[in-house]
Amino acid sequence: MTILNAIILGLVQGIAEFLPISSSGHLSVLQNLFHMSTTEQGHLFFDVLLHFGTLISILIVYWQDIVSMIRELVLLFQGSPGKGKKQQPLPMARFVVMIVIATLPLVLILPIKDALERLYYHTFAIGLFFLLTGCILYVSDKMPMGNRDARTMTALDALLIGISQCVAVIPGISRSGVTITAGMARGMDRDFAVKFSFLMSIPAVLGSAILTFVDAVREGIDASLIPAYLIGTAVATVVGVFAIRLVRRITRSGRFGSFCYYCWGAGALTLILSLIF
Repeated sequence: MTILNAIILGLVQGIAEFLPISSSGHLSVLQNLFHMSTTEQGHLFFDVLLHFGTLISILIVYWQDIVSMIRELVLLFQGSPGKGKKQQPLPMARFVVMIVIATLPLVLILPIKDALERLYYHTFAIGLFFLLTGCILYVSDKMPMGNRDARTMTALDALLIGISQCVAVIPGISRSGVTITAGMARGMDRDFAVKFSFLMSIPAVLGSAILTFVDAVREGIDASLIPAYLIGTAVATVVGVFAIRLVRRITRSGRFGSFCYYCWGAGALTLILSLIF
């Protein structure tokens, strides 16, 4: 693992984790075709750090929302405000409950985790899933403008978005693409759909990173590579912040689906390369 490889992988992780183009698909293609691997040759720890880097990006961009969520949860457990009121007095505490509901379907993935991981080594299949992501994104902008937010979204909304997140475990299927599209399909305000998608990823990414970290410790960590790992992680964090802000801006303008053309191009190219190599 050279510093240049770490920087490139950090760039890919930071961009593809938040843009609706599938970070897992891109990293798998780099691994399978160009041998720029994070999970092989003792680099599993770097894979954990890259995900922590993009997790920090979310915390930076949405820190005010996260602080509000924590504060309102404390108030909720204290039972202080809003008793007897018809209107929900703690929308961000309610938001946390919706995130928990959306996270629950991930339990369904555990029995088939090993089978799904094998897909990461099938480049042709990843190309097909890139094409499918493009189709999902294409229909996203066709959906009517919604107005649901933290106060008005329902448990069913959260559950369906959570199920869509399960589908995105497949490499080549964009997590942000399918969850944001699902949110808009459920009548969410576009900006809120983006916010919910990224904030609901925190427990999923954190849980996955912790499990992977256990495997990384068992595998062993090469201390000499830690400087390169940290540089790649820093790149993923900085690039991730800009990627989140870009997605928010594009979604507000009603051009979220324009990423479909990239996914179709990436899918076609991946299919061709998989047949050549």
